[in-house]
Amino acid sequence: MQTASTFRDLVIAEGFAIVPQLLSRDEIGRLILTLEALADSESILKRGGMFAVRNLLDVSAEVRALAESRAVREVIEEILGGKARPVRGILFDKTPDANWKVPWHQDVTIAVAERSEADGFGPWSLKAGVLHVQPPAFILERMLSIRIHLDPCGAENGALKVLPGSHRFGRLPEADIARLVTERPGIVCEAEQGDALLMRPLLLHASSSSANPAHRRVVHIDYASIELPNGLRWATESACLPTRSSMVEL
Repeated sequence: MQTASTFRDLVIAEGFAIVPQLLSRDEIGRLILTLEALADSESILKRGGMFAVRNLLDVSAEVRALAESRAVREVIEEILGGKARPVRGILFDKTPDANWKVPWHQDVTIAVAERSEADGFGPWSLKAGVLHVQPPAFILERMLSIRIHLDPCGAENGALKVLPGSHRFGRLPEADIARLVTERPGIVCEAEQGDALLMRPLLLHASSSSANPAHRRVVHIDYASIELPNGLRWATESACLPTRSSMVEL
């Protein structure tokens, strides 16, 4: 039987782990209805449609509650500890109108509340109105992402591919990424509805276009167990997120 400590060991060794059926079919159904209700809202339309909503924690109280739910926090805290906080939420949805592919890369940017110069931080960018910056590797090493699948996601539907163990090499230049993906076999992280993928931001990952572009909805939430230096704040520190005392059972 897999336990939270099993997933912790896998994340430490391989940089990722798949948690089967983290959420039930009914819980996923309610979440889908909530996100579909956002589709016509002004906040979503400003971000170019439902296929990529970058500040999901700001626009959805239900996703904020999900981020602090016992089901999610149990696996997050096993790896990051009790001080872990959600620091960014994104909705991805591959459809016939938005069927992209992503080359091998690491997630090296974080969302922050405002700009403040600090050693090792940069370059800066603005994505969908949210300020982002590339931090030093030690920040990314204290982070963990969870990708909750709202739809079945197989190899033919653009499932994420990962390079096991690549998170242990720190920030990688493009030449090293190209070399590693030729030297090591990648793994396709197929998932069923309700499954969750845990992954370190520095894990090399990619995805193909969907050969059968129906919905491939994924709620992606980043967590961090570290404060930012020099007056920098996570973007969620300026938002109204639930406190630990208001954790929700899911």
